[in-house]
Amino acid sequence: MAVINNPVRDALTPETIALVGAVHRTGSMAAAARELGVVPSALTYRVRQVEDALDVLLFDRSSRQAKLTVAGKELLREGNRLLTELDAVANRIKRVATGWEPQFTLAIDSVISITTVMELCEAFFALAPPTRLRIREEALSGTLEALTSGQADLAIGVVIQPNTHGSVHSKPLGALDFVYAVAPHHPLATAVEPVPDTVIQQHRAVAVADSVQHGGGTTVNLLGGQDVFTVPGMSAKLEAQLRGLGGGFLPEYLARPYIVAGRLVVKQVQRPTRVPRMSYAWRDNDAGQGRALQWWLKQLEKLPTRVALLERPHSI
Repeated sequence: MAVINNPVRDALTPETIALVGAVHRTGSMAAAARELGVVPSALTYRVRQVEDALDVLLFDRSSRQAKLTVAGKELLREGNRLLTELDAVANRIKRVATGWEPQFTLAIDSVISITTVMELCEAFFALAPPTRLRIREEALSGTLEALTSGQADLAIGVVIQPNTHGSVHSKPLGALDFVYAVAPHHPLATAVEPVPDTVIQQHRAVAVADSVQHGGGTTVNLLGGQDVFTVPGMSAKLEAQLRGLGGGFLPEYLARPYIVAGRLVVKQVQRPTRVPRMSYAWRDNDAGQGRALQWWLKQLEKLPTRVALLERPHSI
């Protein structure tokens, strides 16, 4: 590999930044040289090298005291920031070498309680890991696809059969109860129960779009010929139904506070209510499980955590 010389990068070393800081702190080249244990001429030569490389003056030499110019102040400010970042990178590399993943991505289905997910993230960050955490909101078959396509390391809220995919493992999360709900001012709020499909079909449905990137995706609880308002996630679906823009099935835990507050009305319908069995799934790579994946799987082994992910309501 050819080495490309870059005079500016060669000049802006951690040692150079420390040297400029010493001159600024002590007030003179001579004092800085004594502090650093070098001869003044060597220090002065190094400063001039940096100035020549940058084509700027770092110190005002019109007075007896070495004062930073505007350019010199900017160099020192940005240089100290870079030194801090270098220290952080070095610490990060050391900690990653202990088994932590550099980045860990969670694919979270939009039916999962975001309140509980954020509590888990808070506990994870309290460990001060070197791992960057990323969350992808997914829906329906897109939650599994994010995992199997390598875009996520752990998926929470999928419907999957164990061993369907070679490197994918899964465990049960639990059952998720749904209710059919509409706003009090929606026409279906006063419909005679149980409401038949022929009546529901006359009104707009609010549906969450499948986030799958390849293929046609999945539709759930939609009737042929029914007008559909498609939204990106369960939070948007809830908001649309609160505004009376349509009806549809919502996770019971998500709708519960709004039902109690009188902002949603639950309607009994003729068709059987869907109670999907949810799972969480993960991929093992060639190097085995990293420490971030191990931590998240350990949390998901706890029954209260699994219950909270499927039953923890938002506050309103």
